Amino acid sequence: MTEMLTRKRTEKDVYPVSRVVQHPAWQLLKETVEAIRPWQSADGSIDFDAEGAPSHDAAGEAVARVISAIERLAPLLPHDAAYHQALVTDLRRWADEGFQVPDFLDSLLAFQPAAHREDGLEHLVVFPMYTQNGNPDRNFEALVMRMVWPEWLAALERTRYDNPLFCGITFEDFTAGYDTNSAVLFPETIAVREAPARFSWGAIFCDREAARFRRVVGAAVDVLGLELPDDISEMIEDQDRCQQAFVLWDLIHDRTHSHGDLPFDPFMIKQRQPFWMYGLEELRCDLTTFREATELAAEGMPQGRDVQHAVLFDRIFRFPVTGQRVRNYDGLGGQLLFAYLHQHDVVRWTDNTLSIDWERAPQVTKDLCAEIEALYRSGIDRPKLVHWFAGYELVSRYLSPHPGSRWAKGPEALDLSLPPRKLVDDVLEDEFPLSMFYEALAKKLRKVIASTKGITAQAPKAAA
Repeated sequence: MTEMLTRKRTEKDVYPVSRVVQHPAWQLLKETVEAIRPWQSADGSIDFDAEGAPSHDAAGEAVARVISAIERLAPLLPHDAAYHQALVTDLRRWADEGFQVPDFLDSLLAFQPAAHREDGLEHLVVFPMYTQNGNPDRNFEALVMRMVWPEWLAALERTRYDNPLFCGITFEDFTAGYDTNSAVLFPETIAVREAPARFSWGAIFCDREAARFRRVVGAAVDVLGLELPDDISEMIEDQDRCQQAFVLWDLIHDRTHSHGDLPFDPFMIKQRQPFWMYGLEELRCDLTTFREATELAAEGMPQGRDVQHAVLFDRIFRFPVTGQRVRNYDGLGGQLLFAYLHQHDVVRWTDNTLSIDWERAPQVTKDLCAEIEALYRSGIDRPKLVHWFAGYELVSRYLSPHPGSRWAKGPEALDLSLPPRKLVDDVLEDEFPLSMFYEALAKKLRKVIASTKGITAQAPKAAA
């Protein structure tokens, strides 16, 4: 069932050179999309009265070049024929209707990557869209990506972690919206006239996640003087091993959102909640993945042990010091995990050196998962606001709230006559500030983290 890691590999060993990226039409497509993007407003339309706007004819000619390039590339990707046909139709309609707010619902529905999860299969994707943690506007993006679906992962999905919508992917090339921190391709980011009844896929770039992990964690280990066991050091040096760890992590994490005792909408997308609740949900999914990974490792699957290290190190070294401190729920989850491990004497910061009790780390990490699961199970019987306070109590048991927080003062400090969603306005942008340890670490890693913008598997690991 498992595919053992027997040698160090690079992506070039696994997959051939991209025929799409090597084709002259790809460069034409990429350059033309890059020319169109600055013309677009935030909603994806073109305001021809704006400064620097093209003429209608120039915009039409650009779209015609995009269509021509797609039609030249499409024969290389017969599995996406229906999508590319619908894409051309949507592009023509956008131009014919005067470059208004784009509607690419038809081509979105025709794009079905989860229906062809074949390892190494390429896709050419063009959509007006925003990129999560990247460009907030619905500009056109073009990218060539490749499916990551080795047999060992396919077997796990068939027999143990059913997730028919999940796609692990890697970059081959991309336009400016992905020269950012974005590591996902989600259908809900695409400009459409109405949301589909249900989404049929979700894709995560495991190569960017792995490369980012290697660079930041490698720097953090050096800064903190952490001594690593040989197998962990070897993993951090190996891009392919890290990619395999991340694609397995993502597979299990993604499905966990809809598994377990859930007192709310599985993805919480229909509710407005305090950001610590989102932080607890993301951490629950990661720690559930960690727990599953320990079982896989015990069964002899090497990727299981690598997932444990990836979850632990990415959460405590990268998440807390990445991004803004404005309701940073992923950062909060990382802070909580570190504080829990520190207060249970698994990690120690002594003499300006970090040490980890490698034997106790797995069990204590799983203990935190159990605490969050107990919160969820009891939350089913609670009103929403009471559940939010219970979540706040769990987090503040290990992290110090901001001294000016109204939520930290308890229910009596809030206007409880308001509906719960209104009380979210009383949440501070940074309810749980960084500790002195993380403030110092953030300064040390600032340049390293900034250097991971747009990173791919081809980028070498950098020191602090």
